[in-house]
Amino acid sequence: ERKTLASQGNRDKHFNQGAMLAFLGTAFAIEGPLNTYARAGKLFPGPHLYTGAGLVVLWAAAAACVPAMQKGSDTARSIHIAANTVGTGLFVWQVVSGIPILLKVVEKTQWP
Repeated sequence: ERKTLASQGNRDKHFNQGAMLAFLGTAFAIEGPLNTYARAGKLFPGPHLYTGAGLVVLWAAAAACVPAMQKGSDTARSIHIAANTVGTGLFVWQVVSGIPILLKVVEKTQWP
């Protein structure tokens, strides 16, 4: 069974998907505040902003565990799983808390 799983290339798929998520998530975590500052001339520090920063830290921590996991460290594997589990929860909260922000932006935008 283990040989069958290994031959499917799941590790490489997981790594590629994680790398893409980390790239896109980090890009949007930077783009959001930059867009807000360019549009409003200030940032609005609060839970949504801090949670976005926390997500980037968790993604970096999860990625930092990969070399140790490749060497067989169960501790690194547990940290990787925990960071991604907490990150998933924070991401869901980001979506929910971002909807009112999005609606406010749409309401106040001057459309051409």
